[in-house]
Amino acid sequence: MGYTVVHDMYVVMEILIRGYFFYSLVKPFMFSEAMPDNMCGLEAIQASAGKRKKFVFYVGAIHLLIIVLLYVTPHPMDLFKAYRIGSFIMFFLICCIDRRNYRQKAFLVIMFFSVSWLCAAMAEILYDNLYAFAEHTDYMQSHPDDPTWIALYAGVTVFYLALEFVFTAIGIRQIIKVYRNKSADLEKRELFMLALPSLMGMMAFVIIGSHRMVYIVEAGRKKDDYDILILLFYAATVVLIVVLIVLYQEIKARQEENRQTEILAVQIDSIRRHIEQVEDLYQNIRSVRHDMTNHILTLERLYEGNNTEEAKAYGEELKTELSQMTGGIESGNPVTDVILQEFRKEAGERGISFRSEFHYPVDTNINVFDISVILNNALQNAIENTEKEKVKQISIESYRRKNAYIMEICNSFTGSLQWDAESGLPVTSKEKVEGHGYGLSNIRRMAGKYAGDIDITLKDGEFCLCIMLMLE
Repeated sequence: MGYTVVHDMYVVMEILIRGYFFYSLVKPFMFSEAMPDNMCGLEAIQASAGKRKKFVFYVGAIHLLIIVLLYVTPHPMDLFKAYRIGSFIMFFLICCIDRRNYRQKAFLVIMFFSVSWLCAAMAEILYDNLYAFAEHTDYMQSHPDDPTWIALYAGVTVFYLALEFVFTAIGIRQIIKVYRNKSADLEKRELFMLALPSLMGMMAFVIIGSHRMVYIVEAGRKKDDYDILILLFYAATVVLIVVLIVLYQEIKARQEENRQTEILAVQIDSIRRHIEQVEDLYQNIRSVRHDMTNHILTLERLYEGNNTEEAKAYGEELKTELSQMTGGIESGNPVTDVILQEFRKEAGERGISFRSEFHYPVDTNINVFDISVILNNALQNAIENTEKEKVKQISIESYRRKNAYIMEICNSFTGSLQWDAESGLPVTSKEKVEGHGYGLSNIRRMAGKYAGDIDITLKDGEFCLCIMLMLE
């Protein structure tokens, strides 16, 4: 009876340990439902994290319930088979809760199944050796029927559970730490590459475990060197899983850098075109300045001859010509003038109202190229997303608050956003293309060059992006 009680308690504790670590693993990868329109930025992330924590807590609890039910059925099965069936059930469950990144979820389930059993196997080897050492002591051999044997069994079982907890905690913690891009799904070949060590680890666990059991139990022998090699193999497999995730993340990071470089190259080309347009504008202004003396003489002669109406008409015509030449936008810098003119023209062609009160921060340390990158990304986002709305409005303004230069770009937006808890930016995966986000990382990077940052607010049918740059 004593051995049965200890064994049952051990099974329950092991199920609790694995349920806790399954909960810890999937929590950072799960997204909750979209937040209401009146939530944004940090508030939305906190609310999303709260709902995600609640959802994943239910997942962990159901995981425990499934394993327990499979283990205590009228036709009980061993824990390995119960966890195998439970893993398939949990995969479908977390996919129903969070209907995105299915291949990533498949990898997480496969990897967790493998890592948890490999860590348990390492703990079991140390447990077996400790128990073998203790049972062959003189005291235990001289008390074959003493209750101390139950105490020994209970003690080494606690030792086993503690080791399993520590090994699994180290493995899962490292995986969560190195798996940085948690919101991105995997391609089929990436899933195969990442899951292969886990699958091989599971096969090795079954094969080695069976042979080890036969070697120890049926042959009645145990070789310490053999156990050390198995222990090192299991540990190396877990390390390989972690290292492969690290390599995969580095590859994705380089791909992201290349993508950012390509985007930056396109933006540089766009700035080059803007500069060419500024040069044309400058040539037109020089031409007007060359003719300005004649225009002034003409106006003087009209006024001297009391031809007031003709003089006013001539002046209005001259003003109209100058306004058309400059595009009607005077931001304080010819490059930003051209950028704003182009986007205002594009907005007009798409039936979008465009209002600009942008003023370039002259006599500051801010580079016009950085401002151009911010304007291009922000206004392109605004136009693409406003085009889908019934009320189509875009506004941009800038102002200074002491040593801070602030830009606000707002546009009509009645949709909902999901937030990446790591970056604090809206999710931009292909499944969520209706939200904002493209180019926001570029804008944040430019703001970071001036010890600044960005903030996003979403309320009253309007999406507002606020960019702050420190002038000193």
